[in-house]
Amino acid sequence: MPDRSAPASPPLDLGPILRDERTSIVVTCGSGGVGKTTTAAAMALWAADAGRKVAVLTIDPAKRLAQSLGLQELDNDPRQVDVPLAHPDGQLWAMMLDTRRTFDEMVSQHSTPERAQAILANPFYQVISSSFSGTQEYMAMEKLATLAATGQFDLIVVDTPPSRSALDFLDAPQRLSSFMDGRMIKLLATPSRGVMKLVGAGFALFSRAVTAVLGGQLLSDAAQFVQLFEDMFGGFRERAQATYELLRAPGTKFVVVSICEGDALREASYFTDRLRAEHMPLAGLVLNRTHPPLAELAAGTAEVAAGRLTSSAPLAAAVLDIHARRLAVRSAELHMRARFDRVHTDLPVVEVPALPSDAHDVPALREIGGRLTGG
Repeated sequence: MPDRSAPASPPLDLGPILRDERTSIVVTCGSGGVGKTTTAAAMALWAADAGRKVAVLTIDPAKRLAQSLGLQELDNDPRQVDVPLAHPDGQLWAMMLDTRRTFDEMVSQHSTPERAQAILANPFYQVISSSFSGTQEYMAMEKLATLAATGQFDLIVVDTPPSRSALDFLDAPQRLSSFMDGRMIKLLATPSRGVMKLVGAGFALFSRAVTAVLGGQLLSDAAQFVQLFEDMFGGFRERAQATYELLRAPGTKFVVVSICEGDALREASYFTDRLRAEHMPLAGLVLNRTHPPLAELAAGTAEVAAGRLTSSAPLAAAVLDIHARRLAVRSAELHMRARFDRVHTDLPVVEVPALPSDAHDVPALREIGGRLTGG
């Protein structure tokens, strides 16, 4: 039944967005633990049921996407999901980002075989390709750009990397590109002015900086890597900029995902502000795991009735007590949401009520998809 106490925010119906042939990329974003992966999977399945060829890309290593789709595992290549779809033309594909493999593929694609082999074997490369700050986010965008360039899919749904900072996803291409363009890298790339020519305090400072990045690898490994990689730096910058523009294109939509808790909503608010400041196409907010009332009975009335029935009808009293507790939870949710709505008055919102258990299979994903699309 309708939640009459819910805020009067603009409603978000993702159905027209997911069905629209002009929508080619949907990006879910938000803080960790709010249901981004589940939301991404539910949207992808709904779009496939609507007749589109869809790929869902997850960055979550916990394998929840694979399990919910009935797969044992996912890897760095799209894999078609064998699930009955409502539309005969629909297809659902899924994949999980392998950061290191994506970096390796990029090196092999944009270098000669000999140089690629030398880069892949370099200790410095092995560090930054898997653990350098921003690498995972950058490679997620690299994989997205690669998938989009193939034209193989009507729609790509991206589950963004789990991160405490809502800015990591947008900043990653620029951050990694800036690192490649930095003074330290330029010094390493020029042996005549680089590592072996640095002396005194300057060398000590430079050595500490490089050692911090390398995690103990020798400076000579870094110098060798940079000299091998130098011809690819321009490509990094170009791809970073192209990916950034892809995210701002009319065919891309961002969906912020949150739950009605203070930390998550603060993160969602910050990310909403950032997306709008960057002129990213923001579709709206998904509020997961909410608790709208299931019956029109005031909390006070339920509590009084539960007290009277405790002895004569304990089961009925327990149901009334659960209802009263749910209303208390809902009141707290509405309070948190009202604070968010006061700042983002025009942001479309859709709520997805909490399921009895975690979404771990296709029927549960379809139920969530129905909630996201007004079904």
